Amino acid sequence: MPKKRKPTHPGEVLLEDVIKPLGLSIAEAAKDLGVSRKALYEFINGKSSLSPQMAVRIGEATNTSPESWLNMQLKLDLWKAMKDKPANITSFPKKAVVGNK
Repeated sequence: MPKKRKPTHPGEVLLEDVIKPLGLSIAEAAKDLGVSRKALYEFINGKSSLSPQMAVRIGEATNTSPESWLNMQLKLDLWKAMKDKPANITSFPKKAVVGNK
């Protein structure tokens, strides 16, 4: 069952916790990250997901770990997947479960 509250998109975290407090424009932040303004705009507005490459860029620019940024994206992706979980899943038989001999 998914958490009740939707996890925050990592782009929103980047915008609210990094870009705005530093007084950077989207153009300046994009230049610093080495990406296009359009790519950064789409990311911070939740229109695109965080890629491993972007996680590395953000990690380097903010002196944080790329894994922490990817974990934010993973939590959001998993929340969405659990919310839209297919109904046609059947559990494997007990004898087929790995480690259950």
